[in-house]
Amino acid sequence: MGYLKIRKECNIAFDEIIRNRRSIRFFKDEIPPKELVEEIIEAGLFAPYAAQAVGEEEYFRKFIVIPKDSPKIKEIGEITKNKLKIMSRGLKEQMKTNPDLKEKGSSFLKRLELFADKGVLGIGTAPYYIVVAEMKGFPPVEQQSIAHCLQNMWLKATALNLGFHLVSATAQMGEDEEFCKILGINPGEFEINGCAVGYPNEFPGEASRPETKAAIRWIK
Repeated sequence: MGYLKIRKECNIAFDEIIRNRRSIRFFKDEIPPKELVEEIIEAGLFAPYAAQAVGEEEYFRKFIVIPKDSPKIKEIGEITKNKLKIMSRGLKEQMKTNPDLKEKGSSFLKRLELFADKGVLGIGTAPYYIVVAEMKGFPPVEQQSIAHCLQNMWLKATALNLGFHLVSATAQMGEDEEFCKILGINPGEFEINGCAVGYPNEFPGEASRPETKAAIRWIK
């Protein structure tokens, strides 16, 4: 009975964490202890990875933490902005000759231009910017593996009452020599993505989701 009670309590706690998970856009200036950040990273380290693709490498996954007060965060911010400027110009050029892309990519272009001008949300706007680097292998499933990792980290941050924000622009920087030099990795050797962590300055309202039964199709 004791085991069943613990299992039930764990299940309730897990459901609560999942339902309370939110994307936090604005953070307090207060710096969370490094120990909490390490707990979040440990959760990411235990996420599944593509062992068949990269082999049993000891360092298949790396975590690079850049605090808000690091002088490197400004360098990273500028490098990322410049990259997004190049991307936005290239996308504009493609749209001139591709009507379908123009229709579907307009909102994405606006976000690119905003980040290229104002900076990427999460880089320098949160106490910690964390880059996850996954060693490349074959077949190339690194971003899927990183997604599992970030999900674990996000759930752990929620359990610790910390805010979490995906910094998806990071995924465009894996080949950039300046960016990778700061991280201490070789350009092109890893796929990367990132997140921002800190105490939330505001907490979004309840997430909107369809009824579970309405989203399920049973096939007999």
